[in-house]
Parts: sequence; C-alpha cells; structure tokens
Amino acid sequence: MSGSLRRAAAALLRWGRGAGGGGFWVPGVRAAGSGAGGGGSAEQLDALVKKDKVVVFLKGTPEQPQCGFSNAVVQILRLHGARDYAAYNVLDDPELRQGIKDYSNWPTIPQVYLNGEFVGGCDILLQMHQNGDLVEELKKLGIHSALLDEKKDQDSK
Repeated sequence: MSGSLRRAAAALLRWGRGAGGGGFWVPGVRAAGSGAGGGGSAEQLDALVKKDKVVVFLKGTPEQPQCGFSNAVVQILRLHGARDYAAYNVLDDPELRQGIKDYSNWPTIPQVYLNGEFVGGCDILLQMHQNGDLVEELKKLGIHSALLDEKKDQDSK
C-alpha cells in the first residue's frame, strides 16, 4: 500500500470514529482536511467517491465554502436535509484538485457524486434541485428530502 493511500485509509477510519480531518458542519458531514485524498490516482478517487452515498469535492469546507459555487452546492444539500455526506476540500491538496478533474473528465469544482456516480457541478445540482430530480435521486439513496416535509406542511395549511 502506497504512503498516500495509507494516509487516505487512516483518514477514512478517523472520520468513521468522528475525529480529525476538519470540523463537522452538521452530524454526519465529514469535511476532509489536508492530505485526506492523499493524491489523485484513479484508484484512490474511486474509493473516495464510492465510500459514501453522497460525496462532494469543493473549494473550502461545508462550514466555510471558499467560492460561490461550492457554497451553492452546500446550501442545496442543506435545503434537502442531506446530512450524511463526505466533503473534500480540494484547496488543501493540489493533487486531489487535479486528480478529481481528470477522474470525472469535468474541468470545474465543485463536483457531486451520488452513489459513486458523477452527477456534475453546481449548475447541474441546481437544475436537479429546481426540476425535482434531486428529490428523486436522494430518495433512491434512502435519503428523505426535507423539502418534501415543507411542501406537505404548506399543503396542509
């Protein structure tokens, strides 16, 4: 096992215990710190995107996004009540930043993965949010969108 893969595995184990790798925004959100990706090989990235149902590569952290597009992705996930996702700060690791772009063949950050599959960036997630597709995709993952509860509350008034 390479050193960077070993570091990534150790970081993943720490997150599972709720320690290290950055602060928690809400219960379940794991914000990766520097060295979390440990590089950008396709095998390492494949393991990262498949470890959790929802994975976001962003500039900054969920509690402190460093660009408007990353902030928009965080806010959309928050609106839906998605609490159990992994967030990787690409600003902490240049290899991870370039590696995820190569892995997805998508030139920009943020990048969102659902169930190990690349969804897209901010524009795609926003479109899915607006047309209701995100509610359906989250449902497939066993995640109940909080927007459904809000709609139900409004309909009952």
